[in-house]
Amino acid sequence: MEGVVERACAKLNLGLAVRGRRADGYHELHTLFATVDVCDEVRLAPRAEGVRLRVAGEVAVPEGPENLAWRAAAAYLEAAGVPGGVEIELAKRVPAGAGLGGGSADAAAVLRGLAKVYPAGVDLAALARGQGADVPFLLRGGLAEARGVGEELRFLEPVEVHFVLVKPPFEVPTAGAYAALEPRDFGPELDVPGILEALRRAAPPPWRNDLERAVFFAYPPLADLKRLLEEHGLGGALMSGSGSTLFAPVESREKAERYADALARRYPGFWVRAASLVGGEGG
Repeated sequence: MEGVVERACAKLNLGLAVRGRRADGYHELHTLFATVDVCDEVRLAPRAEGVRLRVAGEVAVPEGPENLAWRAAAAYLEAAGVPGGVEIELAKRVPAGAGLGGGSADAAAVLRGLAKVYPAGVDLAALARGQGADVPFLLRGGLAEARGVGEELRFLEPVEVHFVLVKPPFEVPTAGAYAALEPRDFGPELDVPGILEALRRAAPPPWRNDLERAVFFAYPPLADLKRLLEEHGLGGALMSGSGSTLFAPVESREKAERYADALARRYPGFWVRAASLVGGEGG
């Protein structure tokens, strides 16, 4: 299929502070978003009408309206008022239920791609806000400080950072993780300058994820995995988003790949990757 190709890169939360529960039921957040070079591929081409989504690759996800990529396509076509439709081929590599924003990254890539397939005066940022909390950041990607539910963004200059990502063979539902939060889990804002400075020096950052207590209580193997990663020398291991992926910074890409190879052998059935921070516009 010819057409426009977009990368849909995973995100990490380089710290996640939950400040409290808002009147609308959502939680006020302070986080540091970063995209890494573990990416899905989204190919889009015009068709006569409607949205057709085909999924291939390493991860099985729905191909209908329950898929965020499908919903983003339908929303763009409606907003643009174009008479045609779109065919989408989605090569999935980012696991679902992992705290990596895979579905949101796909939705953002669809919005970017459709703006090229069917150019129109559509406010992509506004459309992204209606597709999910992570989609506004992933529309551009890179490195950004975020507040609100994740839609209030301040983009930062990227830094060279390398990580090891480890996901056990189970998912964590995002809604359930937030529903399990208690007032004792709420904390102050992150020390963003301190986190970035530590990452530049390849030192363990002063970050935290306020969802860890509730998620680790519900999924004790995640707490065990974090302890094991630290015992393996991966200091500063942290959960991304609501899990189930844990990640840790390392000094170089070469070292990240060595750790990933060793961990994949030690924990068969786990999803393990080396990753590096990538710049904006989908990487």
